[in-house]
Amino acid sequence: MPHFRNSRTDLFKINFTFVSKVTAFITQDNVRNFIKYFFIVKVLPEDRTSIQKKGKVIFMKYSEAMEYIESRRGLGYSMGLGNIEALCEKLGNPQDKLQFIHVAGTNGKGSVSAYLTSILMANGYQVGTYSSPSVFSYEEKMRFQGKPVSKVLLAKLMEQVKEAVTAIEQEGIVPSMFEVETALAFLFFSDRKCDYVVLEAGLGGLEDATNVVKNTIVAVLASISYDHMEYLGDTLYKIAQNKAAIIKPGSIAVTMEQDEDIIRAVRERAQNQGAKVRIAALSEAKAVKYGLQKQSFSYHNYNKAEIQLLGKYQISNAILALEVCEALKEQGVELSEEAIRKGLYDTEWPGRFSVIAKKPYFIMDGAHNADAALKLSETIEFYFTNKKIIYIMGILKDKEYDDIIRNTYRHATHIITVATPNKERTMSAFELARVCEQYHPSVTAADSIEEAVEMSYLLAGKDDVIIAFGSLSYLGRVREAVNNKDKMGSDSHGKSEQS
Repeated sequence: MPHFRNSRTDLFKINFTFVSKVTAFITQDNVRNFIKYFFIVKVLPEDRTSIQKKGKVIFMKYSEAMEYIESRRGLGYSMGLGNIEALCEKLGNPQDKLQFIHVAGTNGKGSVSAYLTSILMANGYQVGTYSSPSVFSYEEKMRFQGKPVSKVLLAKLMEQVKEAVTAIEQEGIVPSMFEVETALAFLFFSDRKCDYVVLEAGLGGLEDATNVVKNTIVAVLASISYDHMEYLGDTLYKIAQNKAAIIKPGSIAVTMEQDEDIIRAVRERAQNQGAKVRIAALSEAKAVKYGLQKQSFSYHNYNKAEIQLLGKYQISNAILALEVCEALKEQGVELSEEAIRKGLYDTEWPGRFSVIAKKPYFIMDGAHNADAALKLSETIEFYFTNKKIIYIMGILKDKEYDDIIRNTYRHATHIITVATPNKERTMSAFELARVCEQYHPSVTAADSIEEAVEMSYLLAGKDDVIIAFGSLSYLGRVREAVNNKDKMGSDSHGKSEQS
C-alpha cells in the first residue's frame, strides 16, 4: 500500500494540477472543434460540415454566413450571366446535374411555383424550390421537399461559395448578392440530389442569374405586367421578350391567356428555340366557387379540383399549374391525376392573401405593384363587400406606390402606414402617409410594424377586416406581431370600434 507522509497536501497538489491541465485544455481550439465535430458530424450527419485549414477543422457559423451574404447587398443587382457563369464553373457547375421547371412572370410566379412543388412531391419526387423574396426566414429562399435549408447546411455550403467568390474576385469578377444566393441554391439542390427543381426567376429572365441553367424541361410564364421597366423595357412586349428568354431548346413553354403582345413574344421565343407552347385557357374554367376556407373549379379533365390558397387570382394560378402538369407529362414525367389533385389541395404559400387570424379577420398579401394591387382590390371587393376594412401598408420606394394606393384605397376605412425592414429601399411611414392622404382622409403613420398591428386591432371590431400588404419584406414581422398580440395589450383587441 502506497505511503504518503502528507496525504492531504499531496492530494491537494494532485487535484490542483489536474484541474489546471483540464482548464488549459478546455481553452484550446481543438476542444471547441471537437464539440462542433461531435454535434454536426455525429448528431446531424446529413448536415455535416468540415473544412481543413492549416491542420484544423474550421466551421463557418450561421451568423458568419449571414454576415457574408449581407455584405454583398451593396453591390446591387448585376445584369448579365458572366458573373454567375464564372461562379458556377468554379463550383463545378452543380446546376448542370439538375433538371428545372423555370418560372418567370410579374405576379403569381411564387404561387405557381408552390403549386408545382406540392404536385411533384405528391407524386413521389424529390423536389427543390428556389424563390424570393423570403417572408419569414432567410432559409426559405431555398427549400427541399418544402422545408427550408437548415442553418448548419447553409453555413457549410456558404463556406464553399465564399471560397469560390474569393477566387474569381482575384480575376476582377464581383458577384452580386443574388448571384451568390443562386449559386448557393444550386449547390444545395445538387447536395440533396433533387429529381426536379422549381426555379423562380428573380428579375426578368434574359440576364437573370437563374437563366444560367441549361436543363429546362418546362419554362413557365405567369401573369406579366408592368414592373422594373428601367431594366426590362417600357412596353408589355419588351417585358415579355425579356422574361420569355427562359425558354430553352427542347423545353415546353407554358403561359396563360393574357395580352396579345405577351403571347406574341412568348411564341416568337419558343419558335426561335424550337420549343412547343401551351396556353392555359383561363376562360374555359367552369363551376368556379370562391371561399375563405377553400375554392374549387373544373378545368378540362380536372373536375371539381380544390385549392386552399385564397384570392380570386389563385384559380388562374392553379389552372396554369395544371397546364404545366400536362407539359411535364409530354416530357416524360409521370404524374397521376390523384396525386395532382392532392398536390393542388395541399399547397401552402404564406403571405399571399393568407388569413392569419380571425375575429377580426387579419389577412396578409404580397401585392407590391399596380397589377397585383388591382387583383387584391378585386378580391377584397368580392370577399368583403360592406365590411369595415383597416389597411396596414408598407411599400418600397422603387415600386409604383402611387398606383398601388390608387388601386386599393377606396375599400379602406383607415390606412396605417409603416416603413419596411429594407432600409435602403423603403419609403418612410411618414412619406407613404403623405401620398396616401392625397387619396384618403384617414391615414396614420406608425412608428413601427408592431405599433401598426396594435393600432389596427384597436380600430377593428370582431366582424371587421385588417389587411397588410404592399411588400412581402415586412409580412414576417406582421405575423410575429399578430402571434404575440397578447403581449401588446390584447384585452382590447376585437372589442373597440374607435375610428
